[in-house]
Amino acid sequence: MDRLRGQLIVAGTASGAVLYATQPLSFWGGYDAASGRITDTHHPLAGETAAGMALVLPATRGSSTTTAVLLEAIRRETAPAALITRGVDAFLALACVVGQEMYGRSPVLVCVGEDEFRSLAEWPGLEVEEGALTRRER
Repeated sequence: MDRLRGQLIVAGTASGAVLYATQPLSFWGGYDAASGRITDTHHPLAGETAAGMALVLPATRGSSTTTAVLLEAIRRETAPAALITRGVDAFLALACVVGQEMYGRSPVLVCVGEDEFRSLAEWPGLEVEEGALTRRER
């Protein structure tokens, strides 16, 4: 599958290498807004930099502080270019909407079904446009 469709939550276009995980991520204490690095040492993506990437996660873990951390990353321009989740994540959506209002930018946010989510594990990169995800080489 080289193209799939998801539910567009926050519009925009983006492209980037795929960072894929089957575990949710807590942005509070798990994402460094100053660098865009994943700092949760127990997460499979620990040490990876998500800034400018297509971050594919089932959901976030934790509280509404995810919104604050992601919003700070948007302000600092260290946020992922795209966020792809298995379902609508209210904390990510809120940060993206507020980022658009306050800074005129945010990651594109798309949610996909279970089968589409699993298929993204094999994608090296992707491009998002109007809710359509297209497989790309890095």
